[in-house]
Order: sequence, then structure tokens, then C-alpha cells
Amino acid sequence: MKDTRSGFGAGLYEAAKENENIVAMCADLTGSLKMDKFKAEFPERFFQAGIAEANMISAAAGMTIGGKIPFVGTFAEFASGRVYDQIRQSVAYSGKNVKIAASHAGLTLGEDGATHQTMEDIALMKVLPGMVVINPCDFNQTKAATIAAARYNGPVYLRFGRPKVPVFTEENQKFEIGKAVKMKEGTDVTIFATGHLVYKSLEAYEILKQKGISAEIINIHTIKPLDVKAVIESVSKTKAVVTAEEHLFNGGLGDSIAQILALSLPTPMEYVAVNDKFGESGTGDQLMKKYDIDTENIVEAAIKVIGRK
Repeated sequence: MKDTRSGFGAGLYEAAKENENIVAMCADLTGSLKMDKFKAEFPERFFQAGIAEANMISAAAGMTIGGKIPFVGTFAEFASGRVYDQIRQSVAYSGKNVKIAASHAGLTLGEDGATHQTMEDIALMKVLPGMVVINPCDFNQTKAATIAAARYNGPVYLRFGRPKVPVFTEENQKFEIGKAVKMKEGTDVTIFATGHLVYKSLEAYEILKQKGISAEIINIHTIKPLDVKAVIESVSKTKAVVTAEEHLFNGGLGDSIAQILALSLPTPMEYVAVNDKFGESGTGDQLMKKYDIDTENIVEAAIKVIGRK
């Protein structure tokens, strides 16, 4: 069990060894973002912005003009909502090579409560022209995604979390931005999952299998650009869809999948996501259960959507 934020820290360190132009900035959350090793090994390439997130984004955009590749780190709520104007104007509009490292995303931030739990950040980021949006599922995939983001030329929003979760993807995996990963083959329903909900979907797969239902599990680690080919190929076979995410119904992975299907392949579909609510304080497990984004909710959605074929 490892947290995905540690995967970011490990990936940032490896990427920095590979490319001396990588720099890092943090908004007074170095320990929470697991940027300590980078800071210790490359002190001349680390900048503490303090609790001044908007200034941090603007400074990072300026650094790219001199050829630097800045990773800016803070909680996802502050990395998206608090600095949206700076991201839109200074980063996305001019295609600056800034990597936004957004930790503690979703409900599983837990006890810090609604003010720190962002479930609308994917919606905010994916509508920005040219912005890549990545939401990996475990330590290994987050590490690989961070290295891939460093090699990519352009703005990236990299979303990851606080809790320790199972590590179930390959240690030295090849991460391709915009390329979905099929975790399980199936014929009755496709479950498209992202972030922490990927493992929950694999748990649902086993329960559905016991019920005689064959589910295909696809890990959508990159929400934008979305792997349209993988979506169409899978849904053409199963003819039923569930999307699972730690985000609001509106504007998340589910809406991206629904858009593809509406244009190309109208299909029965169910969302597993938070339904138009803010979060509250509690453990990550308690909140996932209360807000209906747990394993049993994926199972129920799969059975329901199969009945709508």
C-alpha cells in the first residue's frame, strides 16, 4: 500500500536526474507533495513559493521562457480553483510548458473536509484548450505519469491523492499519454475507471464474475486527450457502459465518455460519481461509501446498465 503522491515525488526525482532543466516550486506543502528528496538533491532547482499559489503559477510560466520545465505543487483545490485565471491566461493560452502537480484530490483527502476536497477540478482543467489531464491509479502509475509529463512539451494537469492504496500496476511500466490500459477483458459491460476508482473497479470485476457477469475494465489514466479508439472498440463489443471516478457527475470522465458515445455510438450508460454535492470531514473509506463511489456502487451500476440494453 502506497499513496499516489509518493509516486509523484519519486517520478519527479527521476525526471530531474534525466533533465537538468526541470525545476520545482511548492506552495508551502513540500512534505505533503513528497518533494523533499528533490529539494534535498537539487536545492538550486527548488523554489518555495509560500501560500501564494497565483504568484507560483505566474512565476512558473515565466520560467518556461528561459527553457525551464517547472513542476508546481499544491493541493488540487488550490492548484485548480484558486489559480484558474493564472492557469488560463499565463499557461494554457500561450501553451507554456508548466506541469501542475495537484495532490490530495477528491473525497479521499478525508478529514480536512469540503474546503480542501476538490471534485470539480477535472471539469475545470479539461475545458482549457491544449491542457493535458492525467489521473493515475496507484504509486507505480503516478511515478510513470510524472516522468511522461516531464518529457511532454506543453501544459499538464497531473492529479493524485493522499491515501495509501494498493499498488497493482507494473513497476517499470511504459506510460503513454492518451493511451488507455485494458485491465480485464469482458463481454457484458465496459467499466471505464480513473484514479482511485480503478482498483475499486477491479474489486467489482470479481464480484460481477461471481454473478456470471463478464466486465471489461479499462483504466483511463488520461482524461484528456481521451483514447477514443479504445472507448469505441470496447463499447462496440459490450454495448453497456459504467464510468467510475472520484469527481462530480458534471464535467468529469463520465461526461467525456458520454460525449464520444453520443456522437458515434449511442449506448446505455451509468455514472459512478458524486452527485452534485460538496464533501465533508471523515475518513476516505467512509466518504467513498457515503457518497456512492465505492465497489458496491460500481457493481450496482453494472447490473443496472446491463438491464437497459
